[in-house]
Amino acid sequence: MSQVYVSQHPLVQHKLTLLRDKHTDSKKFRELVKEIAIFMAYEATADLQVEPVTVETPVAPAQGFRLKENIGLVPILRAGLGFVAGVWEMMPSAEVWHIGLFRDEKTLRPVEYYNKLPVRPTVDVCLVLDPMLATGGSAIATVDILKKWGAGRIKFMGLIAAPEGLERFTAAHPDVPVYLAAIDDHLNETAYIVPGLGDAGDRQFGTA
Repeated sequence: MSQVYVSQHPLVQHKLTLLRDKHTDSKKFRELVKEIAIFMAYEATADLQVEPVTVETPVAPAQGFRLKENIGLVPILRAGLGFVAGVWEMMPSAEVWHIGLFRDEKTLRPVEYYNKLPVRPTVDVCLVLDPMLATGGSAIATVDILKKWGAGRIKFMGLIAAPEGLERFTAAHPDVPVYLAAIDDHLNETAYIVPGLGDAGDRQFGTA
């Protein structure tokens, strides 16, 4: 799994621990997700291409750089929405599209119910956003959709992964880098990550 990157930043680990705490309320949970997303976006975009540019400072011209690549954010509804605000703070020009998938509770397979991609790709890099990589089904299906659509570079950014889902995802899409805050122990019988943090969507939106 050479394409898997787990953040070692102390602030990410500190904030993730607060997220896991069952006593953390929805407001604080959303704030923490946004804050962690900022750190994760920093790590996931470290290899973006730039081009030289000259700007005028109050004193003299200065040589600098600007992003050469256009970025698209693809949150998997609904839990992935929490990541958008944080990543947008780092890249306010990023385009945002939405893909809606839900997990069939009987088959545990993803079912697509919403797709708001434009007719053809308009960006160079797509960041797929989903806090939990559990079975890997939704993430695999989303990347499948993006590849069929014609997306070039694709990256996945999440909070926590289960080893089972991570193995499935990297086997299905070995060319897609994965950025995480933690890899947990296992999936339970209902496909929840253990120890995890519960349902990220419910905890963000107060619907638990």
